[in-house]
Amino acid sequence: MIKKSSVFSGIFIFLFAAVAVSVVMSVSIGQVSIPFHQSFAILVRQLTGLQIGNNSDILSGMFVDVIWQIRFPRVLLAMTTGAGLALCGTVMQASVQNPLADPYILGISSGASLGATFSIMLGFGAIGIMGKFGIASWAFMGAMGATALVLGLSSFGGKTSSVKLVLAGTVINALCSAASNFIIYFAKSAEGIRSVSFWTMGSLVSAQWDKLPLITVVVAAVLLFFLSQSRVMNAMLMGEETAVTLGVNLNFYRRLYMVISAVVTGVLVSTCGIIGFVGLIVPHIVRSVVGSDHKRLVPASILFGSLFMIWTDVFARMVVPNGELPIGIVTSLLGAPVFMYMLVKKSYGFGGK
Repeated sequence: MIKKSSVFSGIFIFLFAAVAVSVVMSVSIGQVSIPFHQSFAILVRQLTGLQIGNNSDILSGMFVDVIWQIRFPRVLLAMTTGAGLALCGTVMQASVQNPLADPYILGISSGASLGATFSIMLGFGAIGIMGKFGIASWAFMGAMGATALVLGLSSFGGKTSSVKLVLAGTVINALCSAASNFIIYFAKSAEGIRSVSFWTMGSLVSAQWDKLPLITVVVAAVLLFFLSQSRVMNAMLMGEETAVTLGVNLNFYRRLYMVISAVVTGVLVSTCGIIGFVGLIVPHIVRSVVGSDHKRLVPASILFGSLFMIWTDVFARMVVPNGELPIGIVTSLLGAPVFMYMLVKKSYGFGGK
């Protein structure tokens, strides 16, 4: 009989290999098609300095610029964003013990949208010290502000509970959405409205080398932290009484996890806009394969989230000739049917059920 550990090891190896192969394939696909072997040779040359074969003519010119300056940073941003959203979705679902939780449950998306709308419609992105970072800085401040309001509101009247967090998130989400619509209504700027709409649909078009270090360091640090928290998250899924019996301070860890996840999600949203469904469906898809043990669920979700975002971005770049579809639209179109299927089949396996 094959041991479960061997099966899970095989799944992880497969996902890791799939991500590596997808990177090479995705940088080859676009309006300018580049053969896979040339893309691989260019990436190896740029990353390691080694030259594969006698193809020095291939390793210079337009193909190198297309891959290294445009497509490869975008693929890295897609990988990081997918991994971060999938990780935060997994953590949020465990923290509030709710299979419908996602990274935006604390009102982060609506808060970021309010900050971005404030910057775009009123022109504050170009004023003062915050003008250096533009829309991203205002979106991040909006996301953190919404998170602080949710955590503060849910803590009134006693300790924070999962139900109070969900309700507080719903309230703050409605308030931030109303404030955004208020600004849009009175600003009456057609160009601003178009910019806000495109930002709220999500896009990786802003991917540049100088923007990758911050987002990569934040996601990598949080990833390493949560890889060591499987015992606590497993206890969370068992309920408050069981967690207390196991000696887990559920209130402390819930707030800690949510603050950390909110920071990661805020960084991702401020860079890429609002990309829905990734943090919701990826953990459920992975649970149906590896189970609910977070020791396996967290790393598998990270890898599958990266894989999902890479190919979603490829589809978004290719589906519209000489154009680009906002990636948030693609993730919703792909994610909603998958989630409905999983609900009908009851295959999400949340909490081991």
